[in-house]
Amino acid sequence: MTEAEQATSWLVLVIKLPAEPSRHRVAVWRELRKIGALSLGQGIWAVPDVPVFAEGVRRALALADSAGGQGVTLQASGRTPEDAARFRGMFNAARSADWAEFLADCGKFEEEIAKEIRNAKFTLAELEEEEQSLERLRRWHRDLTARDVFGAPEAAEAATRLRRCATACEDYAERVFAALHTTGEDA
Repeated sequence: MTEAEQATSWLVLVIKLPAEPSRHRVAVWRELRKIGALSLGQGIWAVPDVPVFAEGVRRALALADSAGGQGVTLQASGRTPEDAARFRGMFNAARSADWAEFLADCGKFEEEIAKEIRNAKFTLAELEEEEQSLERLRRWHRDLTARDVFGAPEAAEAATRLRRCATACEDYAERVFAALHTTGEDA
């Protein structure tokens, strides 16, 4: 572990919200999950103190404030190198779970393309749907990469799988256009 990794500073958010309406708690929870914050307990979250998290933290605190709640941000670090490593490990485990979910969705995407090819469903509408799914995967990959500040081991596999998904979509697009440009005389 590098000295920089041991010395990682964290932002710890302590957020207290009114019990009702629950939509406010859900909105704050969604915002913090979206940025990859680590839940440490009820109303307590942490993120590495790096710029990629700043805007999401600001949004979560603003949501808490607008709901009549309170948010406090503390700066923290591990008291010992072991504590710092354990905290970083918890954060990396959360990122690994994110990457595992991403990889599972890549598998579903590849299965869907294979099914369309097997069924010879070569329509522009289906191609557009698959391209939208691929774009969603690209955005998700970009977001995960941004918040994976310590580099979870699954990140490299995810990049490879995303390229495979793009290749599969390109192959499917070629088949769609070939099918659309085939005339009755060509068959």
